[in-house]
This record gives sequence, C-alpha cells and structure tokens, in this order.
Amino acid sequence: MNEINDTFLIGGDLPVHRMGFGAMRLTGPGVWGPPEDESNARAVLRRAVELGVQFIDTADVYGPGDNERLIREALHPYAPGLVIGTKGGLVRSGPATRANPGMSMNGTEAHIRAAVERSLRLLGVERIELYQLHRVDPATPIEETMRVFRTLREEGKIRHIGLSEVSVEQIERARAVVDIATVQNVYSLSARVHGDVLAYCERNDIGFIPFWPLDGGALAQSQEVASLAAARQATPAQASLAWLLRKSPNIILIPGTSSVAHLEENLAARSVVLSEDDLATLEALSIPDSR
Repeated sequence: MNEINDTFLIGGDLPVHRMGFGAMRLTGPGVWGPPEDESNARAVLRRAVELGVQFIDTADVYGPGDNERLIREALHPYAPGLVIGTKGGLVRSGPATRANPGMSMNGTEAHIRAAVERSLRLLGVERIELYQLHRVDPATPIEETMRVFRTLREEGKIRHIGLSEVSVEQIERARAVVDIATVQNVYSLSARVHGDVLAYCERNDIGFIPFWPLDGGALAQSQEVASLAAARQATPAQASLAWLLRKSPNIILIPGTSSVAHLEENLAARSVVLSEDDLATLEALSIPDSR
C-alpha cells in the first residue's frame, strides 16, 4: 500500500506527477485581483516546477485573468512536460465571501468560446492541455456545453476535457457527447461526500482532482491526525495529503499556497510513509467539514 505510482496519464496519454499545484491562492483577497506581492507569486510557481510539479491548476475567474497571466510571466516558455490546466464556465462579479461567492455560471457557446480564447492568450499557448468546465450551468444542458468543448477540441484549441463539481449522472451525460479526462470535486479527509464519483473515475480511467484537499480548520482540530502525523515525523497536512495519494491511483493532488515554505512542506508529503494501520486509522476518522 505504501508503494504508489507517482504518475497519472490524463486522457490516457498525458503523464503528470500526481502531486500538482493549485494556483488559486496566488490572487488578491476573495480571489479578486492580483496578489499583493506578484514577485513572490512568481517565485512560488517557479519553485513548484523546480521541485518536480508537472501539473498546475488555474481558472479564468482567478483574478479574473491575473492568475493565468502570472503563470505565463513566471513560467513561459513552459518546461517540457509541464501541463497547465485551466477552467471556464463561471463569471465573477466581485471578491468572494462566505455569504456571497460573487460568481454565476455560464455554459453557453458564446461564453465558453470567448473564455478559451482569453485563456489561450493569457497563458501564451496555442492549445490548452486540459480545459475544465468550472461549474455546470443549470440554464444550459451539459450536453450542449460539451458539444462546444468537443468542437474546440476538434479545432485544436484544447486537448483534454475535464469537469468540476459534478455528479456521476452529470459525468455520464457529458461522456455521451465527448471523452472526459478528469473530474475535479471537493474531497479530503473531512469531506468524502463524492466517494461515488471517485469510484466511478477509478472504473473509467478518469483522473480525480480533489480541490480543497486540506481542510485546515478541521485538521487543526483533529488530535487523532496530529498524533498520527507526529509519529511519522510529519505535519497533519502532510499526513492528509499522503493518505489521499494512497487512497486512489487516479487522484491528482493540487494543494495551493502563496508561500514557498508551505509549498515545500506540502510537496514533502510525497515522502511520508504511512503504515497499513495508519491508513486504516485515517480512513475510519470522522472529521467535521469546516467549510
């Protein structure tokens, strides 16, 4: 169980290390505007690649646009094998708060086409290796949106297609139109509601990308996780990430941070060895979701 495959083939032909990086935190408060220290943000991105990260996750609404721009400024021309995955299908109207996320869905052809063109320009690429529908638009059938994605793939503007925050039923409806390479849903030690989606992805060779993989509030309150991690000379966050890597070979992790030190700590989870008893203990835990 402790021997894990470090690589996942997105879409069956695009290899990435399973410990990636989520760039959302490299924005201003409420995921609005650029970060206060852009030079630090660029340093975090460069350090991630230096440490072997091959998959960086972003989205057009992070900023909006600032996140994709920073990735280009920090990393272009991109290293061979580096995959930048971005997302579209949301419209941001202002900073996100707990009371008001400041976003709406738009899965129409006009919006998706404009979003792809903007992401291509901001990222400085001719093709997006993984383009994900950020949220399903309740006003637009997912089949209609997927037909747009399929056409964009045929036009050579995107390579692989992903979904985010979807049910098994929605994945199946999307797959009736076009191949789906990845699914990005909330999943962590404290939020396992999408276990059926993870199992579906395993059965169908679909990458599963947990977002919010470190529920910091909940983990900080769990003495069981803290004790287990300390026994392995790890932090609770590292133990949680190590558990996720061993939970499924289809999982691609994207823990995010705006700190180089925190980035290095997260990536060190690749070396944390968990025993079978450790895995069973973590699997049996019930940690309240702090979201």
